[in-house]
Amino acid sequence: MDKFFKLKESGTTVGTEIGAGVTTFFAMSYILFVNPQILGQTGMPQQAVFLATIIASVAGTLVMGLFANVPYALAPGMGLNAFFTYTVVMGLGFTWQEALALVFFCGIINIIITATKIRKMLITAIPNNLQLAISGGIGAFIAYAGLKNANFLQFTSSSDNILTINGKAYQAAQSVFHHGVSTVVASGGVTPALQMFNSPALVLALIGLVLTVILKVKKVPGALLIGILATTVIGIPMGVTDLHLASDYTIGASFHQLGTTFLAAFSAKGMGSLFAEHNRIILVLMTILSFSLSDTFDSLGTFIGTGRQTGIFAGEKELALEQAPGFKSKLDKALFADSIATGVGSIFGTSNLTTYVESSAGIGAGGRTGLTSVVVSILFLISSLASPLLSIIPTAAIAPSLILVGIMMMSSFSQIPWSDLSEAIPAFMTSFIMAFAYNITYGIAAGFIFYCIIKTVNGKVKEIHPLIWIVSGLFVINFVVLALV
Repeated sequence: MDKFFKLKESGTTVGTEIGAGVTTFFAMSYILFVNPQILGQTGMPQQAVFLATIIASVAGTLVMGLFANVPYALAPGMGLNAFFTYTVVMGLGFTWQEALALVFFCGIINIIITATKIRKMLITAIPNNLQLAISGGIGAFIAYAGLKNANFLQFTSSSDNILTINGKAYQAAQSVFHHGVSTVVASGGVTPALQMFNSPALVLALIGLVLTVILKVKKVPGALLIGILATTVIGIPMGVTDLHLASDYTIGASFHQLGTTFLAAFSAKGMGSLFAEHNRIILVLMTILSFSLSDTFDSLGTFIGTGRQTGIFAGEKELALEQAPGFKSKLDKALFADSIATGVGSIFGTSNLTTYVESSAGIGAGGRTGLTSVVVSILFLISSLASPLLSIIPTAAIAPSLILVGIMMMSSFSQIPWSDLSEAIPAFMTSFIMAFAYNITYGIAAGFIFYCIIKTVNGKVKEIHPLIWIVSGLFVINFVVLALV
């Protein structure tokens, strides 16, 4: 074991690595309950998503540990799962099967760009401030989703602001809808406000938020998972948590449901219909690009940010990443593991996997090799026995963790020079349109387009990478096509 993982060379021991793996697992294990709730809103069976989350996380983390020999763990990314649900399925109208197909293509693309010099183009093409804005914007997006899921917000609109009901133009004289009201679209006259805390579910979500904040600020290991479970327990006497374990929430039932999502990406409702409508092709390509960009820079930021501090990724290894194709360094191999995991996840039924920043908890506990990742994988396998808990954890217990994860991701905003308008405007357009338009793709598009406009006006066209021009042009074409459809 010492020879395979190079423990002595890395200055660590078996005991230290096991402790680090346990620390990392409990820091990120909240995803086991959060991911099924988020993806379940698309119509995907939650138990299937639960198992798919475990299978993909185990596969990717094992490759990370055994192939790259680094102490990082993977799981479906927060932000990427929200993008999958709220933007791709609910916003753009793709089926969840088509969304899985998009994730699969993203995984293939990420494998290709990891094995070639294309990754250098991607890393160097997008300015650092836009990368920071994308990361922070996804954080704002997740936090906003958490506030909505907790029902902390209410929205008021007068009849004058209603545009469509059930996809048809609103008519004030119409008062009867034979099949009920499914969707209402209003203009900018909608006014957000804070809900009155007069229901048990709202009060429980607030209690959960305060509790989770305290745990996180006090740096309690596994704060988010403890917050979810403690809020669930508190909800019992409040009548929010239903302790009745549904008979269909068993390990056997979970595997049965997995048959619904397994290979669904390649079904007639998935890849079979993804390119069926010609007017959607540009939208499909843009969505895949958004998935890939978010996934790539999310993982790369985690690797570079923690690797520099600990020496896991030395400067020359980062340089090797930029200059050479193939798998010449640990960082190359780690990015490959990340890409493989996304492909596996789409096959079994979950959104993009990414390297978790919570891996830094295990690294802080002394983890330096892939043995830490192997321990995390084993614990993920054992956690498959927790499937019945999915039936009793209320949304009010999950929402606080979304808010906290979003807040943590927004820390990248601190590195953006907001006093420089030429940098602040593209960053603002990227991050805040991403959050308030509830669409990660549109945020990236707005940031790229305004970046090109500002650089052109300032006479710095040569600073714009050709790839940025190409992507911005595609985004503009996409918006035009959507407007004309």
